Amino acid sequence: MTAEQSKSSLRRALHVSAAAALMLLCGCSSSSSFISNKMDPLTTVTITYSEAPLVFYRDESGRAAYARDYVHLGPLEVNRSGTYRYYLWLGIWNTMQDADAGAPRDGFDAIVVFADGEPMPLEISGWTAAAIGASESVYIKPVASAADAYYEVSVDQLRMIAEAKDLRLQSTGPRRESYELWDSQAGAKAGLVEFLRASVY
Repeated sequence: MTAEQSKSSLRRALHVSAAAALMLLCGCSSSSSFISNKMDPLTTVTITYSEAPLVFYRDESGRAAYARDYVHLGPLEVNRSGTYRYYLWLGIWNTMQDADAGAPRDGFDAIVVFADGEPMPLEISGWTAAAIGASESVYIKPVASAADAYYEVSVDQLRMIAEAKDLRLQSTGPRRESYELWDSQAGAKAGLVEFLRASVY
């Protein structure tokens, strides 16, 4: 091989390496640290979800010092062979750890999400991941005693939540308890926006 051929081979190798590095960088830039995908090991549905759910709370200091009720809320996209459905996951718990295991579910058979004052009533789809066609939850329970709840929503409803400057959640039933958003939660809100951008619609 002549010196000229050697230089030409080296240039080609450098071009190929640069192209591969560029493709790798492009692939990294299109991924997001805010959302993840998971294929359910048993049902094989693919679930897209936000890494950081929104957190709502309700002060219960009348019952005990520092007592609070919490609701974690995260979006889900469920892809079953090209058919897409959307849900909200709620992780419902409190700092009092009620002896009654059903207590966290009270009033959550239906909820109302208020997005900038606009009410969005939602009926529960189920209390387990089976409600969305999965064998396990993609969201980790904030505490072991937390109740999981799933509510079917539309992309437009998710968009209303993502774009709202003021969010509030209300349980139903006799007490109609109201939950306020915990601090600004910039990361969780960014995750919801990124979730919508990644949606097929």
